[in-house]
Amino acid sequence: MNTPAEYFDRLFQGSDDPWAFRQRWYEKRKRDLTLASLPRQRYERAFEPGCANGELSLALAERCDELVVMDFNERAVALAKQRLGDYPNAEVLEGHLPGDWPGGMFDLVVLSEVGYYLGEPAWREVIEQMLLSLAPTGSVLACHWLHPIEGAPQRGRQVHQLLDEGLGLHKAVSHQEADFILEVWCVVPCTVDLDEKVVGG
Repeated sequence: MNTPAEYFDRLFQGSDDPWAFRQRWYEKRKRDLTLASLPRQRYERAFEPGCANGELSLALAERCDELVVMDFNERAVALAKQRLGDYPNAEVLEGHLPGDWPGGMFDLVVLSEVGYYLGEPAWREVIEQMLLSLAPTGSVLACHWLHPIEGAPQRGRQVHQLLDEGLGLHKAVSHQEADFILEVWCVVPCTVDLDEKVVGG
């Protein structure tokens, strides 16, 4: 059973930033680690489901030719659209996983703090959708809190175990701390392009 929509409605009724993405050092540091773990400087088309108010989305938009983000909470979608208003390459959708997975191919899928809100059957379906939509050089980045979350049917470690088993891809990054786990999988072995030019450099 998935976490009910009312759970997120209550969170966004009380705050435009219910997880304090902008204020907490923990969140800023985790976001920086997430971005630093991406093996490529730039991506053609990326998808970030569960985008919340668009704080991570903003940073991803700067590294993607096209970015698709999605949330099923109406308030979160409105906040993300406002946050990404200056980025014509970013599209904000309202929809539920796994049924509203967008069409087309992606060379990056970012799953940040989203997996444990879905029950195991729905999460397995998300993994299947990812495999069908990953480009031949695609990557999946997942980052999840490791402690129990009230109302969440899964825990972070279980989410990553199912990803590891279901994706069957090359693991490029595996970073674990007391509070969270961050991993990257690639369709083909990921290496950093040492000759890649820095944009504007």
